[in-house]
Amino acid sequence: MPLETSLIRAICFDVDGTLSDTDDVWLEKSLSFIRPFRWIYRQTEPDRLARRLIMGIETPGNNVYHILDRLGMDALAGRVYSMVSRAFHRHPKKYQLVPGTMDTLEFLGRFFPLAVVSAGSHTGTHGFLETFGLHKFFKAVATSQTCKFTKPFPHPLIWAAGQMGVDPRNCLMIGDTVVDIKAGKAAGAQTVGVLCGFGERDELEKAGADLILNSPVELLESFRPDPS
Repeated sequence: MPLETSLIRAICFDVDGTLSDTDDVWLEKSLSFIRPFRWIYRQTEPDRLARRLIMGIETPGNNVYHILDRLGMDALAGRVYSMVSRAFHRHPKKYQLVPGTMDTLEFLGRFFPLAVVSAGSHTGTHGFLETFGLHKFFKAVATSQTCKFTKPFPHPLIWAAGQMGVDPRNCLMIGDTVVDIKAGKAAGAQTVGVLCGFGERDELEKAGADLILNSPVELLESFRPDPS
């Protein structure tokens, strides 16, 4: 489904798996550990299993969130995710940039105010932005410590929209996981799911993503003038 680009006044980005490619290093390490035990998981591709393993380690509340969400316990699920995000995103990582990120931010920043809406820690999120000199692109940076509740609640996106002076419904939320899409939808924003992180197409579609791309770089095509 194409985006209604005429309604977009600001763009919000997740960090891990969306702008930051930090986990590819851990993916390779996990694969070297998992491969000898391939006979145990014959029906699952090693890289897929490794990504699931890393996501489980990074955000242990993710699976709990999914279970509670499926049981219709959205509020409790969001609180669990908020608490876990604060507890497990305290230490800075080694940072890598998703290819094309700098050009993407520079282009979109000419036309829209941009914000970060992350469930990561203040230290880790700002450490990533400082490493690559990205602060200049963003008018607002929301982390797990900015609001009482973080994603999948809409609070940080609503806060970021206020900092940018736009209605949350005129924002576009871009992220790689279900919680990014849920947060965007809860705020009334349009959403884009990206496959360069840990989210998979089917789960992002079920969460209601308006558009699914391989990476944020492909978003440029939605805003470039039609050459015809």
